[in-house]
Amino acid sequence: MGHQSLLYKIADDPKELQQINQLNYQTFVNEIPQHEENEEKLLVDKFHDENTYIIAKNHEEIVGMIAVRAKRPFSLDNKIPNLNQFIPSGSEPCEVRLLSVKDEYRSTRVFYGLCKRLVQLCLEEGYDLAFISGTVRQLKLYKRIGFIPFASLVGEEDARFQPMYITKASFEKSTKAFQKLMENVTLNNERSGAHSFLPGPVPLHPAVKRALGKTPISHRSEAFLKEIEEIKFNLCRLTQANHAEVVVGTGTLTNDMAAQQLKRFKGDGLILANGEFGFRLIDHAKRSGLSFRTLEKQWGEDVSLKEIESAMKAFSPDWIWTVHCETSTGYLYDLKGILALSKKFHAELCVDACSSVGVVPVDFKECYLATSVSGKGLGSLPGLGIIFHRDALTSHPSIPRYLDIGLYAENGSIPFTHSSNLISSLKEAIRNIDYVANLRLARAVKEAMEKWDVRIMGNQDYSPGVITIELPYGVSSRMVGDKCKERGVLLSYESGYLLNMNWVQLALMGYQNEEEVMKAINSIKEIIAPVKEIGYI
Repeated sequence: MGHQSLLYKIADDPKELQQINQLNYQTFVNEIPQHEENEEKLLVDKFHDENTYIIAKNHEEIVGMIAVRAKRPFSLDNKIPNLNQFIPSGSEPCEVRLLSVKDEYRSTRVFYGLCKRLVQLCLEEGYDLAFISGTVRQLKLYKRIGFIPFASLVGEEDARFQPMYITKASFEKSTKAFQKLMENVTLNNERSGAHSFLPGPVPLHPAVKRALGKTPISHRSEAFLKEIEEIKFNLCRLTQANHAEVVVGTGTLTNDMAAQQLKRFKGDGLILANGEFGFRLIDHAKRSGLSFRTLEKQWGEDVSLKEIESAMKAFSPDWIWTVHCETSTGYLYDLKGILALSKKFHAELCVDACSSVGVVPVDFKECYLATSVSGKGLGSLPGLGIIFHRDALTSHPSIPRYLDIGLYAENGSIPFTHSSNLISSLKEAIRNIDYVANLRLARAVKEAMEKWDVRIMGNQDYSPGVITIELPYGVSSRMVGDKCKERGVLLSYESGYLLNMNWVQLALMGYQNEEEVMKAINSIKEIIAPVKEIGYI
């Protein structure tokens, strides 16, 4: 019956709510004689408008459901005097009701799938205590999950229920299967079977995962010194850079470090911006007290070499700072052309390449500075920042120690504590970079979407690592992203700038298996297709 392909979600469609009333009738009228029969064969719960229904669907058929509600009074308030005596002070209780699974789906994982989605919802809403009226027919199952009986049986003779409650603590102490379930929910979408199109954390190659599991070694040991030197050599070979430093931190840190280095120039700079991360460079510069001008365009709007040249003629900057791949759109700046202009006007070029290194070929040999990270295009875990530099740098007392690139250069990138596991994982990730495969996969994804007439930002000059879908007015990016997440496909859409623009993104970074990617793309199509049918796309 295809139980593995069932969709677990929160009911939000009128057709789903109609089926809920039908299933409610089948269970609590026909099977458990709790309510009177009626000609419509529908049972609308008395708290229907306040319930949140979690459902299991096989295509368009609802095969199981469970409801949760946090508004008092609960149904148990009418059956148990002073229910408050069972509620610890400071708790956020809810009531779980109306569990129903169709006959042919019982003794399968449907019940557990509903519970998994229920736990996720409770954690998201901050509920830490749940009451149920458990049918006496399933007391063994409820106890196994961690529910604790209290008070006497309630209900009529033919429909007896045991009041029970469960806390997060008692749930965690239950069976191993449910302990694992709790871990999966708490890890926020790190769930089995999910396919990630996030720009970070990215999917990891098995060799990267194995490296992460190694026993940590001292950052002062000979073995670690050798490994970090190998990493730096491989990074330079990958990017044509003369020098590379590896720091514990993020891309934000590396750009702050770059800003501190630019601060040593006495003249003005020029910053290019046509998206979120270009404008973040402007913020880095302001916070670091740099003197600079800007060339700003609308998000995704082309910044031509002619415009850059005109700005450089007008401002005569001593340095120019730009992103290479603008992650918020996928726009790829012409780095070779900008470098030629910087040399023509005797300005130093600094590049934020956090989303391009490992995705497209780069050449930093003549760039004054370039920054990147271990995650994203390099395909490892987040946690390491990388600074490429053309010249040998020395430390300077005007720069805070943690932000001083020269201090790292003088100490082999190990002036402070480092992580051997992150270094080992990055080494394995670099071995698996394949630019040809990146381009082939991006083309396959774009061709599939073009067949649906989905509007994709940019052209063939955009990065193959970031595909931005522009949703039209009336179609919510949060809705599309949420529905894809429910199907186990993780899109990038929850950042504030993406929600504001009403965009969803697919980041083709990290370890992406083409067959699995195309399966996930078909799942996205199933979400978008109904929207297209009603004329929005």
